[in-house]
Amino acid sequence: MKSYATEWIRNVGIVGHGGTGKTQLVSSLLYAARMTPRFGKVTDGSTTTDWDEEEIARKITISTGLAFAEWQGEHQKEKTKINILDTPGYSTFISDTKAAMIAADAALIVIDAAAGVQVMTEKVWDYAVEYGQPRAFVLNWMDRELASFERAMESLEQVFGRGVVPIQLPIGSEKSFRGVVDLVGMKALIYAPDGDGKAKVEEIPADLAEAARAAHERLVEMVAEGEDELMQEFFDKGTLPAEDLKKGLHEEVRDKKVFPVMLSSALHCIGSDAILNFMAEIFPDPSYRAAVRGFKAPERTGEEVERKIADSEPLSLAVFKTIADPFAGRISCFKVMSGLLKNDATVQNLDRNGAERFQHVQVMQGKTATAVAELHAGDLGAVAKLKDTLTGDTLGDKSAAIYYPGAKIPEPSITFAIEPKTRADEDRIGVAIHKILEEDLSLRFSRDPQTKEFLLSGAGQQHIEVIVSRLRKRYHVELTLHPPKVPYRETIRAKADAEGKHKKQSGGHGQFGVARIKMEPLPRGKGVEFVDDIFGGAIPKNWIPSVEKGIRDAAERGYLAGFPVVDFRATLYDGKYHDVDSSDIAFKIAGSLAFREAMKQARPALLEPVMHVEVYAPEQYSGDLMGNLSGRRGKISGSESRAGSVVVKALVPLSEMLSYANELISLTQGRGSYSMEFSHYDYVPQELAEKVIAAHKPHHAGEESSEAAIA
Repeated sequence: MKSYATEWIRNVGIVGHGGTGKTQLVSSLLYAARMTPRFGKVTDGSTTTDWDEEEIARKITISTGLAFAEWQGEHQKEKTKINILDTPGYSTFISDTKAAMIAADAALIVIDAAAGVQVMTEKVWDYAVEYGQPRAFVLNWMDRELASFERAMESLEQVFGRGVVPIQLPIGSEKSFRGVVDLVGMKALIYAPDGDGKAKVEEIPADLAEAARAAHERLVEMVAEGEDELMQEFFDKGTLPAEDLKKGLHEEVRDKKVFPVMLSSALHCIGSDAILNFMAEIFPDPSYRAAVRGFKAPERTGEEVERKIADSEPLSLAVFKTIADPFAGRISCFKVMSGLLKNDATVQNLDRNGAERFQHVQVMQGKTATAVAELHAGDLGAVAKLKDTLTGDTLGDKSAAIYYPGAKIPEPSITFAIEPKTRADEDRIGVAIHKILEEDLSLRFSRDPQTKEFLLSGAGQQHIEVIVSRLRKRYHVELTLHPPKVPYRETIRAKADAEGKHKKQSGGHGQFGVARIKMEPLPRGKGVEFVDDIFGGAIPKNWIPSVEKGIRDAAERGYLAGFPVVDFRATLYDGKYHDVDSSDIAFKIAGSLAFREAMKQARPALLEPVMHVEVYAPEQYSGDLMGNLSGRRGKISGSESRAGSVVVKALVPLSEMLSYANELISLTQGRGSYSMEFSHYDYVPQELAEKVIAAHKPHHAGEESSEAAIA
C-alpha cells in the first residue's frame, strides 16, 4: 500500500449517540470510495468496522473499529488517506470512544435527524473539546419517518451555539429524501436510490432556490466573519467565489469557530461522496497543531515538552488501542506522533524500558491488515506481537524521550462476582482475563480476599455480559454471573491513637513487636498515607516497612464490613522491639493490630459510590424522571429543555441505580436513555449503613456491633 505524507492524511473520529448510524455511515463511505467490493450493512453483520462476534450479534459497536479510505477531493491534486475511527455510542462502552479519540485530529458527530441532540452527543462533543479537535455534524437517517432538518438544526444550534451552520440543504424529506443542495458550490447533488454513493450534479430545484440563496448568504457571513480579507471581499462583491469560500471554511473549521452540518442516508448511500470531499478538503491534516504536548517523565507529571508533528522530528509513537486477537495475538494500534516509522524498525518502549521490533507494520481495514513500508508523522498504524507494549505506552527515540498522556477513563461503575463453571475454567480464567484487560481499559478484575470470589468490574451490566460472552467464545472459559456488588468503601471521621502489640513465646525464638500509631481522616479521594515519625531508633528502620504493610493489608481487608478503608493518614510515632525476638512478621502483625485498635476510636463510617447521571427523554416525562431519581436518593443538579426534549442531571448513589435501566424503559415507554459515570464517594446514611454492614460483616470480625462501629 502507498505511504502517505502528513499533508495528505486525515484522522477522523466518527462519534455520536448510540443508534445514530455511525457504523452504517462508515460502511457507506468505504463503499463510495471503492474500498469495499460490496455495501456492508449492520443488519446482516457485513460492515467492515463491526467485525467482532458480539458486535454482529448485538448490532451495536462495542469497541472502536479502524478503517481507511483513499479519496481525491474535487479540487485536490492527489488522493488523501482518510483514517476513520468508528467509535461506540452507548454509555456502557463510551470509555473506548474517549480512549480512541486521542488518535483523531477531527470529530464527525453523527446525529439522528429525528431525535436531534442526545445525551452522548454532548459527551462526545466534550471529548472533542478536551482534545482540541475541529468538529462537524452529519444529520443521518434523513430518509426515516419523522426526520426533520429544521428540528434537528434547532436542537444543534440551541446546544452548541451559532457556530453550527449547514453547508447542505435536503432535497426531499423522509422517504422522498434523494439528495442535497451544496451551499458552497451552489449546486444540487442527486443520488440514485441504493446507488454507489456518487452524486449526479444538477441545477438547484426551483422550489429550493430562495432557501438555498438565504442559507448560502448565512454561510458566507459566518465564514467571512472570522477573516478580514474575506469580509472585505464579501462586502465588495456581495458573495464569495466557491474556492475562496472553501478556503475560508477550511480555516474556520480548523480554528474551531464554525461547525458545519451535512446530511446523509447511510443505509441508501446518499451524501457519501460529499462527506468524503468534506473530510479530504475541509478537515485539517495532523500537522495543523503547532505541536503536541507530552511530559519529560514517565509519571506524566511535572515538566512538559512539545514535539512538532513532522517527519524531521525524532520518532515517537502513542499506542491508543490494543486488540486481543486469538489468532494474531496482541495487535497494538498506534499513532505516529512525530518522525518517520519504517517497517522492521526497532523502537524503544519508553514506558517499559525495552526494545520492540516493528515487523510487518500495517494499516487496518476492519479486521484485515494491509502491509505498508513506512508511516509518516500523523498516520495511524498497527503491529502484531510486540513483547511488552500496552495501551497508553509511548515508544520512540530514547535520546529524545517524550511521554504522551493517555485518556482519563472513568472508574468502573458496577461489579459482578464471576464463578468458573469447572476446574478447567478456573485454570484458564487468569490468562484469558489478562488478554481481555489489555484490550479494555475500563475493566477491572480482582479477587475478594474475604469471600475468595473473582470480581469483574465494568461500566454497566451489558459491558460485563459482553466480556463474559467473549471469554466463552474466544477463550472457551465458561462463567456464571452473580448479582452486581456495589464497591463500598470504609473511612474514619475522627482521630485516634492506638498501640498494637504482638508477643508470642514458644520454645526457641519468640515473636515481639510493638507499634504505636496515630490515625486521622484525609479528604475524599486521598487514599491511604503512611508517615514514619520514629525518632531515636524505637523501631529499627528495616522493620518500619513491615508496620506499614501490616496497616495497609488490614485497611484493605476492612473493618466494618470487609470493604477497603480509605482516606486516612497513619503516623507511626513510637514502638518497642526485642534484639532476638523481633522480626518482619512480628511488626507486620503489630501494625495490623494497631490499625484495628485505632479503628475502634476513629468513628469508622461506610462510603458508597455516587454516580453522575444524565437522563435524556421527551419533555413530557420530565416530572416523572425527577421524582423517580429523587426517590432513589438522587440530588437533582439541573435540567435543560431543548427542542421538545429534556436532559435531567443528578447525583445518585450507585446502589440505587442497579435496576434503573428497566425502570426508565417503563417510565418513558422506551423513549428515554441515560448515561452514568463515577462522581465521588460519600457517606451512607446510618440506617442503610447498618443493613449493608449486617449483610457483609465478615465472620471473624464479630467483636464490635455495627451500631457502635458507625456511631
